[in-house]
Amino acid sequence: MIEQEKQIALKEEEKRIEGNISKINHRIAVFSGKGGVGKTTVSVNLAFCFQMEGFSTGILDADITGPNVAKVLGINDELIILNKSIIPFQKDNIKMISIAGLIKPGQPVIWRGPMRSKVINQFLADVDWGELDYLIADLPPGTGDEILTIAQKMKPDYALIVTTPQEVSVIDAERAITMAKKLEIPFIGVIENMSGFICPFCKNKIDLFASGGGKKLAEDYDVQFLGSIPIDINARIFSDKGKSIILEKPDCEVTKSFKSIADLIEEHYSESIIEN
Repeated sequence: MIEQEKQIALKEEEKRIEGNISKINHRIAVFSGKGGVGKTTVSVNLAFCFQMEGFSTGILDADITGPNVAKVLGINDELIILNKSIIPFQKDNIKMISIAGLIKPGQPVIWRGPMRSKVINQFLADVDWGELDYLIADLPPGTGDEILTIAQKMKPDYALIVTTPQEVSVIDAERAITMAKKLEIPFIGVIENMSGFICPFCKNKIDLFASGGGKKLAEDYDVQFLGSIPIDINARIFSDKGKSIILEKPDCEVTKSFKSIADLIEEHYSESIIEN
């Protein structure tokens, strides 16, 4: 009897997920082969770019053991549950959900894969996302259970692979591309983050971690190279304060790079609609 009840509950959850996903036009999964390459920075700032263009946008923080989206957005509130629905946080009209709203600061999430996947299912099934143009999932690094869950349940139609220029990062990003292809995500794009440092004094660009690794990776795997994002100390400063460089410095090179990448993604979806 207990097993039958579990199966019924799972089917009901599947229906809720399908119902929520059907209201979301575009679903983007942000991958990386290794940590520390800037997935969260990319996820959040692209969300701001889409929102500024008038698109309704949400972010799902799928990195259960290392949730950083709330920090980058400057959100410190606890989750609100109303009539069995989870109300997403909002920052500048961007909706966001993260387990950070359920745990105390500094508290580790020591869970096995199935438990982490269960939380992601709940975020997809029970969060009141409403109708969205874009939902961006900020995935954990590597090729673990959370990524499989997002691929199977959220059904992303676009995989963004974030790498830095140096070879060790590119090698790991190769694995992320291969996984995205095996998961049959329809479209894959590569972003090279930390691509040169912009000196705050002379404004010249210095290639601290080399350059061109992301572009070559995209060419080798026959996927689109979306662009490079330079290092700007202001991006880190604003991020630590829960602010976006997109809003704070709309004319800087980092902002221009993000807007260019967002434009290419929007162009892809527009062309897909015409083709279909």
